Amino acid sequence: MFTAERYVRPATLQEALELNRKRSSTILGGGCWLRLGRKRIGTLIDLSGLGLDQIEERDGWVRIGAMVSLRQLETSALLKERFGSLFADMTGHIVGVQFRECATFGGSVWGRFGFSDILTGLLALDCEVELAEAGRIPLRDFAARKADRDILAAVWVRLDGRKAVYHTVRNAGTDFPVLACAVSRGEGETAYRLSIGARPMKAVSLEVTPDTLETALDAVSFGTNLRAGAAYRRHLASVLANRGIRELEGEQA
Repeated sequence: MFTAERYVRPATLQEALELNRKRSSTILGGGCWLRLGRKRIGTLIDLSGLGLDQIEERDGWVRIGAMVSLRQLETSALLKERFGSLFADMTGHIVGVQFRECATFGGSVWGRFGFSDILTGLLALDCEVELAEAGRIPLRDFAARKADRDILAAVWVRLDGRKAVYHTVRNAGTDFPVLACAVSRGEGETAYRLSIGARPMKAVSLEVTPDTLETALDAVSFGTNLRAGAAYRRHLASVLANRGIRELEGEQA
């Protein structure tokens, strides 16, 4: 449980940014992770009044607001039209429907968690992160940055014809993934973009071909925790990556 001395619902993103400069301030999204811990908060900043809960197409991009729920990602007609089942596959096993109704897209991206289905899937696409202070930067650069006092407003996904698929292995249907894998290929490209998450470290992205896949995976670090060992994760990475490549080539997986 958490307690807050002050609750503020800012009218602008700039106001939220100024409030968040204090270390005692905390951004309130869906509040799912806050509820699991014990924390005393100086100022709780609610972003729900800033219109960041929309998924919309703009000038060759899809903009996904930080306050969009994971359930919205899962059921969005626009995302299904533009990216097939990718976003539904990324979100459909995350805990349960009630959790996904509360948990926000922005919280999943900002956390940069090693187990994140969302970050793993997005790294296989051409994405930019929109920050209140730093502006728009590539998702890969954002994923490598340390957390700071900036605020995530949205993620922009380029509509470049890239096709992508997403697969995970889980010990239970709604558990954290043992390993997550997204594979994509752009129109006319011979190489594939491969994203490996839940290693259990943060997702990494690399360019591969069927001939270079195993060598590329040998250079990726895999770790051991209670869910699986490093060798098993390395094996799964090969299985899931090859499955994704075959799907994109139109073969039966």
